[in-house]
Amino acid sequence: MSDVDAVCFDLDTTLCVGEQTDADVHGAVFDRVDVDPFFSIADVRAVDSADLPTAHSDREFYEHLYRAVCEDVGGDPAHAPALAEATVDVVDETAVTFREGAREALEHVAGRYEVGLITNGAEETQTAKLERLGIGDAFDVTVFCDPAAGIEPKPDPAPFERALAALDASPDRTLYVGDSHSCDVVGAHAAGLQSAWVPPDRDHQEVVPDPDPAPTHRLESMATLSSLL
Repeated sequence: MSDVDAVCFDLDTTLCVGEQTDADVHGAVFDRVDVDPFFSIADVRAVDSADLPTAHSDREFYEHLYRAVCEDVGGDPAHAPALAEATVDVVDETAVTFREGAREALEHVAGRYEVGLITNGAEETQTAKLERLGIGDAFDVTVFCDPAAGIEPKPDPAPFERALAALDASPDRTLYVGDSHSCDVVGAHAAGLQSAWVPPDRDHQEVVPDPDPAPTHRLESMATLSSLL
């Protein structure tokens, strides 16, 4: 694209996906708390993480998530802390692999554009994922959106602005690639960036056909990013 000088990526579910299945995690969490499952994977996926209170740890995020699910399905929110603690124990956050087409997309932009990463999550955990994927040095700038480190999570425009400053890039000539409309598209547009929305392909998650705001570009897969650029 002649109107793009820099390309920035989200990490989770954009460049990488977890190796643990939703079903395995869901079942193991309820087994640990010895409670019959009273909500489904689809119920969890229906919660928009951008609507949750800011979390300062993975455990706190999961507790907010489960409280929201309980509110939606009429479950007892008193179970949320135990479910959150069990989830932290069950989930291996660093057990990730490339999303289909993501490695090739990253290789395509390397050397052609300035490349950045803007990811929600603590630096230690997210860096471990990058090392697992072998792309720890693939970015000209990396911004970890972690409230505990003083960086608000997406969709706050601050992390996007931080990346732009480090890249010395103009927002209108920077493309942000992400899977979450509420975090990635909304956040990118708030900071003046172009967006490429790549919705996740999940059995338990419905994708809104015409979200507002409309992304600048909508991609069916990461493999099609090279044709856009």
